[in-house]
Amino acid sequence: MRISITDRCNLRCVYCMPAEGIKLIPHKEILSFDEIYEVAKVAVSMGVDKIRITGGEPLVRKNVVELVRMIASLDGVKDLGMTTNGIYLTKYAQQLADAGLHRVNISLDTMDPEKYKEVTRLGDINQVFGGINAAKKAGLNPVKINCVIQKSKMEPDAQDVAKFCEENDLQVRFIREMDLETGQFWRVQGGDGGECKICNRLRLTSNGKIRPCLFSDLEYDVRKLGAEKAISLAVGNKPKAGTKSFVAKFSNVGG
Repeated sequence: MRISITDRCNLRCVYCMPAEGIKLIPHKEILSFDEIYEVAKVAVSMGVDKIRITGGEPLVRKNVVELVRMIASLDGVKDLGMTTNGIYLTKYAQQLADAGLHRVNISLDTMDPEKYKEVTRLGDINQVFGGINAAKKAGLNPVKINCVIQKSKMEPDAQDVAKFCEENDLQVRFIREMDLETGQFWRVQGGDGGECKICNRLRLTSNGKIRPCLFSDLEYDVRKLGAEKAISLAVGNKPKAGTKSFVAKFSNVGG
């Protein structure tokens, strides 16, 4: 289960949101930590054993370390990870590891500082490098790097990232840029995302919707239905393959 804990982010990546940002979900609609914990608890009781915390950028959520500790305390969670842009990992990596986080996926699309700033509109690549080192030092292994590509992993930027990963004992995953509204998606190179026939992912959005597929508008409200029913409906109605989504945005569906 991918759990989005916020739609806020400290970057404005060109493939994720427009330069002016997005219309943010009101704070009162965002699930509390207690609500997220209860959904996770029910999900684990129903067989979920792998949880990934995502955003937005999860590390902008206040007291995120406490949420990690709460979820890590659940018997049955075998793999607790987080997808992050890495900017705040120098501050939080050791705290997250101590709280029970197992590993991290860090976004890095280029090794060029100027190009990185252009792609993210706000980012300093040196902060990402610092975050990667902090994650390794904290034992959040394996540290995986998510590299967005246009068409091929043979693109110069992707090859530079691959070389960096090889030299620094990191695992790289190439993710071709996708479009929810047109239904353009591809299998992740170096991972199993995007392969519909084996997909068993569920996503909990930051405002409490269980989504069975990234490329579908099907969703089930945990506040209205209760976690168990919402999860059961999502599993029972999981489509055989993705189509399109006109409601979801990459910034708030949990990666």
